[in-house]
Amino acid sequence: MSPWISAFRPRTLPLALASILTGGFLAAAAGQFNGPVVALAALTTVLLQVLSNLANDYGDSQNGADSVHRQGPQRAVQSGAISPAQMKRAMYLFGALSLLSGLTLLWVALGTERLVWALGFLVLGLAAIWAAVNYTAGDKPYGYAGLGDISVFVFFGLVGVCGSYFLQTLTLPMAVLLPAAALGCFATAVLNVNNIRDISSDVLAGKITIPVRLGGANARRYHWLLLLFGLGCATVYVALNYRSPWQWLFVGAAPLFLFNARQVWQRQEAMQLDPLLKQMALSTLVFTLLFGIGQVLG
Repeated sequence: MSPWISAFRPRTLPLALASILTGGFLAAAAGQFNGPVVALAALTTVLLQVLSNLANDYGDSQNGADSVHRQGPQRAVQSGAISPAQMKRAMYLFGALSLLSGLTLLWVALGTERLVWALGFLVLGLAAIWAAVNYTAGDKPYGYAGLGDISVFVFFGLVGVCGSYFLQTLTLPMAVLLPAAALGCFATAVLNVNNIRDISSDVLAGKITIPVRLGGANARRYHWLLLLFGLGCATVYVALNYRSPWQWLFVGAAPLFLFNARQVWQRQEAMQLDPLLKQMALSTLVFTLLFGIGQVLG
């Protein structure tokens, strides 16, 4: 099981859950928290994230991004621990599990009385499965055209937060877009660190990520922009919905983001950046907990 657990990339799962937790905290602050909906949304998100990780392992090995030139951890298909055929079967399995979990979520949250809304969310779910698979797999993987950042921002931020909030409350105030955008920025920043680390191997493989397009220095400036914009969105949300000093609790996560931004700027060697991936993901989780608890206490 060791190669499979490694291929699941457990360290990415807290980041995937951050948007669901944020939607749950915001619903709780509005007095409409729904535990079963949050649990099913979390399960669906974890399954989609594992699917994405397996597809990424498979796709990069087939398209040449996972090669001897890659600086990050060796992947399962690249190393031969899991065959391409086995990985494809696992992708089909997790795609089916994601769909089943998502349908159960819609049944619990919306029932049969809100069929139009359920169909809309079903389309979103199918789009999420497509996005998870076609990021680096398929005939024309969009991650190789530099569109991964947009996908991460949308699904890890806007869809995750707004979707989980709506399924609990059946409403969607425009202000919820601000914390959703914050989570999207932080998740995109994790991807950006990964892509800065892999610039050299991605160029050789023809994988044109944002850092490949911008170059190392500008990609690091882009990283600063993502983190500052994310914190700015959270600040504006609290300012617009201010009730209590507790709501500023998320500021406690700011030093973690600033540390990450400085280290990404200063570390030039590819392998020096690898620990910052985990640090950025955990910083996002800390922000999520502080922000959410602050809104509930407030």
